[in-house]
Amino acid sequence: MDSQLPSVLLLLLLRALSLWGQGPEPGGPLEEPGKEEVPEEDGILVLNHRTLGLALQEHPALLVEFYAPWCGHCKALAPEYIKAAALLAAESAKTRLAKVDGPSEPELTKEFAVTEYPTLKFFRNGNRTDPEDYTGPREAAGIAEWLRRRVGSSTTRLEDEEGAQALIDAHDIVVIGFFQDLQDEDVATFLALAQDALDMTFGLTDRPQLFQKFGLTKDTVVLFKKFDEGRADFPVDEELGLDQGDLSHFLLTHSMHLVTEFNSQTSPKIFAARILNHLLLFINQTLAPHQELLAGFREAALPFRGQVLFVAVDVSANNNHVLQYFGLRAEEAPTLRFINMETTKKYMPADSGPVTAAWVTTFCDSVLGGKVKPYLLSQEVPPDWDQHPVKTLVGKNFEQVAFDETKNVFIKFYAPWCTHCKEMAPAWEALAEKYKDHEDIIIAELDATANEVEGFAVQGFPTLKYFPAGQGRKVIEYKSARDLETFSKFLDNGGKLPEEEPPEASAPFPDTIANSTVDLKEEL
Repeated sequence: MDSQLPSVLLLLLLRALSLWGQGPEPGGPLEEPGKEEVPEEDGILVLNHRTLGLALQEHPALLVEFYAPWCGHCKALAPEYIKAAALLAAESAKTRLAKVDGPSEPELTKEFAVTEYPTLKFFRNGNRTDPEDYTGPREAAGIAEWLRRRVGSSTTRLEDEEGAQALIDAHDIVVIGFFQDLQDEDVATFLALAQDALDMTFGLTDRPQLFQKFGLTKDTVVLFKKFDEGRADFPVDEELGLDQGDLSHFLLTHSMHLVTEFNSQTSPKIFAARILNHLLLFINQTLAPHQELLAGFREAALPFRGQVLFVAVDVSANNNHVLQYFGLRAEEAPTLRFINMETTKKYMPADSGPVTAAWVTTFCDSVLGGKVKPYLLSQEVPPDWDQHPVKTLVGKNFEQVAFDETKNVFIKFYAPWCTHCKEMAPAWEALAEKYKDHEDIIIAELDATANEVEGFAVQGFPTLKYFPAGQGRKVIEYKSARDLETFSKFLDNGGKLPEEEPPEASAPFPDTIANSTVDLKEEL
């Protein structure tokens, strides 16, 4: 029996060796987990806090959209974002587009300081700590072009006259930087601007023969265009160098026609031109006599270039929103209106003379010289303005109602197109119904896109203001939750919430605007 013991031990040892490695044992070696795949939807990478790092490692140029499923602007961007991804894929571009559901990924929104939706950030070479904010347009072609100019060249290097002329002939607007030393820091400024000026084509040269061909003796940025003057020069200051802000303003100003026709394509450029004074000629383009007025209007525009932007508005086209903004009817064309985009003050001619270059010039000079008073928009007071629980205010009855010393007046300033205004409308109606028998309380509303009240600049929609009874013309702005219960507490407590009420509780984000001019931009 003892002689069999070594054989049994040998068999046990061989069995143990055969089993070793077939499966993990505590403390034993483990197989490497499989690499997580990054899912896609319509050519867009769908990222979360686990897969963002993988995507950054795999894609050296990555544009990431942080979105919210409920966000209207995100929904509008979605089809354009998909088209942009398809455009880049068709070119075999190295850039990929991705998206992150912000509310579902609080770690990422906090890491990248996302405070609004959509927010887009561009990551280069896996650098997670310093992404570039996306500053381009929100349509497919613009998104793709913005990315192309970041991963490729934003300018064409010009070596001879033939190449320069070919570039100028191929595009309506071409900007060429003539620099004697391409290592100069002014060239870096020029290239940085070229990355973002997506609606212009850029060239760059240091060739002496090109300086000579275009009559230049020192560093200059030249804008070539197939309209108006044909060319505009921006000499580089020999002491201060090239200022990107000044050059950007110059290019915006001179890339626009002396008279710009207002439409959905030109309006973004009109608002971005940073020229605060706009003169609008309202005409009916279907009428030959109206079309003839454009010649005089254009003649008057040249001396005001850079100071006043001249815009033609066709009342026969889909521009009713513009007419409404200025309180006009189509039948009043031809006529002029002047607006300062910073103050939103509007001006109209004192007389209705013929639209000649001299008449236009005189009107412009009068407004700029402070000789013309602005006018305020107001609808007519509706006959039944006070016959419903919510009273209807316009510019003409605002003063007498809001500052009635015997009444506590709660007013909603709204825009007809504002989503948040529509969402809170039932609560506002319910509030008016609840307090309709209180003689000292008035619940009212005012369409701030069709009525202007001096001294009340509406900064967002809806804006809620409370005018307590008594002397002193006191005004309290309401900034809390927009529901019946909180509104009621506010009114019952004399125009303030009880101390335990948290400010801004559950209040949705307003449709914020910089000033009244943005109302027009939103409607476009």
